[in-house]
Amino acid sequence: MKILMLGWELPPHNSGGLGVACLNLSRALAKDGAEIDFVVPYTAEHEEINFMHVLSASKLDPLFRFGAGAYDSDKIEDLIIPDAKIPNAISSDQVSIRQIQKTYCDFVENYLMEFKPDLVHAHDWLTFEAGVLAKKNFGIPLIAHVHATEFDRAGGENGNPLVHEIEREGLLLADKIFAVSNATKHIIHEKYNIPLDKIDVVYNSLDEDFLKQAYSLDERSYKYLESMKKRGYTLISTVGRFTVQKGLTHFLHAAARALRKNNKLLFLFAGDGEEKDELVNLAAELGIAKNVIFTGFVRGKQLRDVYELSDIFVMSSISEPFGLTALEAAHHGDVLILTKQSGVAEVLKNSFRYDFWDDDKLANEILAIADSKALQETLKSNIKAEYRKISWADVAKTCEKVYNEIVKKAKG
Repeated sequence: MKILMLGWELPPHNSGGLGVACLNLSRALAKDGAEIDFVVPYTAEHEEINFMHVLSASKLDPLFRFGAGAYDSDKIEDLIIPDAKIPNAISSDQVSIRQIQKTYCDFVENYLMEFKPDLVHAHDWLTFEAGVLAKKNFGIPLIAHVHATEFDRAGGENGNPLVHEIEREGLLLADKIFAVSNATKHIIHEKYNIPLDKIDVVYNSLDEDFLKQAYSLDERSYKYLESMKKRGYTLISTVGRFTVQKGLTHFLHAAARALRKNNKLLFLFAGDGEEKDELVNLAAELGIAKNVIFTGFVRGKQLRDVYELSDIFVMSSISEPFGLTALEAAHHGDVLILTKQSGVAEVLKNSFRYDFWDDDKLANEILAIADSKALQETLKSNIKAEYRKISWADVAKTCEKVYNEIVKKAKG
């Protein structure tokens, strides 16, 4: 089957889990015989990707995609300019997300004038306009894959009306919708009035590179943390973008509560984003700055070292459709504390859970785990059996079944 996959990022040029999920799904589909052309909005080398064709929709550097505010709800331009293409001076810092999307759509339209795939699989609102174009203008079946809605990105609030309109049209016109969790499925149903039987839940699995690549802790990366752990400190970490969606201010307030009862706790915030300065200032205001460490954005070996050193991993998200970082942390032996508002909590039952706003409960759960080595070992052992049940091969087979159904229906 010939698939045109529409995405916004692929490793190593990714800022989060979206690119990781797209890579692993595509790889699993290719192993089953699918022929995939994957469109990204930038130009860069993907030297390790030899199982599909990666196509560049523009000559922009990947950094412009990050800087254009693609994942920050309040940075999306409200003004729609239908003919706004990327200016000739592509090094300009004035390139907007809407200009990139317009250029992306033009690329897809030109592609479809020459090639006709069996179906189009579009990932998140960023590519939905191009997917709708393929459906409307070329009659190609469309899969809309929702990794996060605008309601998630806005931390449960209304979010950007422009993004809502793009999401709504993509979801309405799609032949089938994939949601990464039941929580996301019900958001799509309730907020966009999409019938439940049009939406299939397709959980993510652990990044294959985490399973296959050789790994050993490099103690030189975080020597201070190693020394503090030897002195009896418990390391609690979180990894991700510093945005309102991630509930990190609540996490810091819970950290302050926990530290009042146990001062041998260290909190590691790995990542970057629009809330970075606010979080640094809040840690100081709460009087816990000496127990809170901000690493900046990490990937690869340094990211895995964070997981390996951590005792507890917290996903404090206000709304997290899935949460691949929780699988990665579990693989490295971390005990998990997840919000009930995270999709991955549907899969990993051997974890502590709480409502994102309940700072007291999060603090108590951190203290309970830190105080009991027996509890830590039990949770670590049990959770490994859970995350290993999901494989990308199974995810691919679920997708393929739907592909075959909608292609057969389209052909009459």
